[in-house]
Amino acid sequence: MLPRRELLEGSRHPEDLERLLVLAETALRTWEPQASGFLAGAVREEAETRLGGLSELTLASEGGHPAAERRCLLLARAGAEPAVPALMGLEISGNFLFDPATAADMVEGLARAGAGEGERGDLWLRGDRGAQAIVTAALAARLDGIEGMVRTVPVRFEARPIDELQLPAQRKPRLLTTVEASLRLDALASAGFGLSRNRMAALIRQGVVRIDWKVVTSPSRELAVGSRIQLVDRGELVLLAIDPTKRERFRIRMERH
Repeated sequence: MLPRRELLEGSRHPEDLERLLVLAETALRTWEPQASGFLAGAVREEAETRLGGLSELTLASEGGHPAAERRCLLLARAGAEPAVPALMGLEISGNFLFDPATAADMVEGLARAGAGEGERGDLWLRGDRGAQAIVTAALAARLDGIEGMVRTVPVRFEARPIDELQLPAQRKPRLLTTVEASLRLDALASAGFGLSRNRMAALIRQGVVRIDWKVVTSPSRELAVGSRIQLVDRGELVLLAIDPTKRERFRIRMERH
């Protein structure tokens, strides 16, 4: 048995981690590889950190494409082949020209159609035509060809092989340097993501910006070295260094993923 108390102590996601520990113990006891449902990035990263030091357990993850944030965690006894989950693409088609939808609206529409949290991987918008997502093969089969609603817009769900999707562009890590008058979230994020400060402040208030996976709605939140800023559909910034200048400003080095 795994040392559950030690592994769970101080966890930010104890219920999720508890379920993953059950899978890990099953994999170790039966020699049958196990796969979780889709996990939020914060949950998966914590699980990988806490379980990664167990020599008898092998961890991997799969999200349908290399840069996927939401991924299934694959757990196997060391030496065993991991279980590869069956994943599919899902097209969500509708006319959003007069009622634009956010990614959160699309997720809500999927939930109303019967999609469980663990059945849904990454989702991205396709302008006013709808969205695409990576989901479990079982969910794709259930929703294929049926109709639903997103906001006020009728949509149609269609299963697609993942290689037929227009996947989000993979970003190579980029080092950035900027000089700012403050360490406010809106200032640093606007410089890092290449958006105006007003636009970035609006996005922060909408709840689509996270710091270390936690949603932050205050543009004035101050950042520190090591902070990770996630913006939906635009990747992640990592603050590498903050150095005061002679003119009472800050020279900031960041890496964008």
